[in-house]
Amino acid sequence: MTTHSISLAADKQVDLTVTEYGSGSPILLLHGGAGPQSMTGFAQRLATEDRAHVYVPNHPGFGGTTRPDWLTSIGALAQTYVALIEQLDLHDVTVIGNSIGGWIAAEIALCASDRISSFIIMDAVGIAVEGQSVADIFQLTMDEISKLSYYDPAPFRIDPAAMTDIQKAGMAANRQALAVYGGKMVDLTLRDRLGGINTPTLILWGDSDRIATADYGRAFAAAIPTATFQLLANTGHLPHIETPDQTLAAVWDFIDTLNIRRPTNG
Repeated sequence: MTTHSISLAADKQVDLTVTEYGSGSPILLLHGGAGPQSMTGFAQRLATEDRAHVYVPNHPGFGGTTRPDWLTSIGALAQTYVALIEQLDLHDVTVIGNSIGGWIAAEIALCASDRISSFIIMDAVGIAVEGQSVADIFQLTMDEISKLSYYDPAPFRIDPAAMTDIQKAGMAANRQALAVYGGKMVDLTLRDRLGGINTPTLILWGDSDRIATADYGRAFAAAIPTATFQLLANTGHLPHIETPDQTLAAVWDFIDTLNIRRPTNG
């Protein structure tokens, strides 16, 4: 785990905590409201066999990290991660994001960095779709959230009574940071702006997601000219946790296809 000091302007500086796994092609992996620890297992899987060097940043405010007062929007997070990629001098980066991390990935795509070659957006939020509102998790119990998040919630249920005070405090801090960045989980301008994305993009969606439905996912994909939409069977809002084998296969198939199609120099 390393800390990178990022400066967007003289008065906009932030320390980013980033956990790295493996070696190989660079992947920026962006977590959702469940926090950076929710990406650990998937990051390790992506990094196996030296296929990828995976970077998992903590969105400031999550995971016990500090959030500067100016950092309050998804767009500002996106600019921060573009600056991180530049500071690390990475090229040919794949950006993968889930839930609010998928929203951040979409905003990164709109920054049009030539250092990023592809995006994989999994069960994202952020757009407005008539009749397809994102579930308001701030009004739900943990059990209710679990039922909406998984095809089969039983293996993933968290018992609040079994949590330590430290775990409860961490979860509360994550929810507070999520509320600051995401608000009601919608940006009324985003859907129209997605038409400006011209980087190859895979939209992965759980067929049993009830936080943001598959129809919501189809609308997300339809708004991006370069997007391909793929449903994951028997999967909810967190495919990297619930069906990691299926999700990993879809990720590598997409990346490998791009590598085949990408022209070579010389």
